[in-house]
Amino acid sequence: MNYTLENDIALLAFDDGKANAIGHEFMDAMDEALSRAETEAKAVIISGREGLFSAGFDLKEIQKSGDAARAILSKGSAMFYRLYAYPRPLVAACTGHAIAAGAFILLACDNRIGAKGAFQIGLNETAINATFPVFAIELAQTRLAPAYLTRAFIQSELFTPEMAVGAGFLDTITDPDSVLAEARRLATHLATLPADAYAQNKQDIRAQALRAIKASLT
Repeated sequence: MNYTLENDIALLAFDDGKANAIGHEFMDAMDEALSRAETEAKAVIISGREGLFSAGFDLKEIQKSGDAARAILSKGSAMFYRLYAYPRPLVAACTGHAIAAGAFILLACDNRIGAKGAFQIGLNETAINATFPVFAIELAQTRLAPAYLTRAFIQSELFTPEMAVGAGFLDTITDPDSVLAEARRLATHLATLPADAYAQNKQDIRAQALRAIKASLT
């Protein structure tokens, strides 16, 4: 996780050279970066690398054992709770593919700028014979468009960036080389909003989902 701060905007960029898998190291780095940004920044951007945002949880870790799978999902639930409850404006710069937990990072962010291109965005859990934890159910119900919920959540349909806008994974798309610039522009605007009111209104409108996710944490 690479952390940079410029003009009160924190950029959290991750690139593991592979699938940008969400494992223990990733989640530890995310937690540390979010804590730092909460004290230093007025808005936060989360970005992957060119062509890939994230392919989701580290399947090698999940497949080690039942205990290992429960541990990573428990830690992931806490991470997604923090992202969805985060008091600062949180903007995702979706630079390419975003699958499973990678797509849930998009759903947890306030705003999502995506890259045009031959990318896939969506939830493949049913297709890989997996069910969803509470955080995933709550994020899907609150952020996905109702007309797409069955296709995305139950039927594992993966969407192009254009379709992902309609489905609710993204808010807008732009050329790949403009994604980060657009995210910075938006984050800069959001940083001008009163911070206390922004944080309180986010907590209030998401209170029911946040309570359900928090109750599921172990």
